[in-house]
Amino acid sequence: MLDEMNKASEEKMKKTLVALKKELSSLKAGRANPSILEKISVMYYGALTPISQLANIAAPEPRLLTIQPWDPKLLKEIEKEILKSDLGLNPMNDGKIIRLSIPELTEETRRNVVKVIKKHGEEAKIAIRSIRRESNDKIKVMKKDGTITEDQERDEVESIQKLTDKYIRDIDKAVETKEKEVMEI
Repeated sequence: MLDEMNKASEEKMKKTLVALKKELSSLKAGRANPSILEKISVMYYGALTPISQLANIAAPEPRLLTIQPWDPKLLKEIEKEILKSDLGLNPMNDGKIIRLSIPELTEETRRNVVKVIKKHGEEAKIAIRSIRRESNDKIKVMKKDGTITEDQERDEVESIQKLTDKYIRDIDKAVETKEKEVMEI
């Protein structure tokens, strides 16, 4: 029962870390990265569909993204959705391909992006600590019920804390890496 609880806690923590990394990858860092378009969807046959499922997205140059839809009729729709997004990019459509020029980030913009990165990191840490608290509460209930001994309780609390510390370090590492990427000129 304790092993199952530990595995469930670790799985939740792992999902939190994966979600953070995905969120960080979608932030604009001054370089062309196809993942910045992940949040943009286009209406296609009555369903909102992510651009990545409708087109080939490439980064042929460090500051250029190209979007080549498989259905040329989607060019205008994709262009419209990019303009509506909060990316602040101006698409150039030549009838076959959309080109997105990624502008150089100013110092102020970089600092703002770093603030957003740290905010996402802190939210992920809060989620990890919440998972730890839930597990510790379950352990206390088990101890009260007499399902586990005091020694088992102490060992499990230590085990959950080690797991928490590991994932907090992983979050810090991910945030630090993204920060360096953004601040790099």
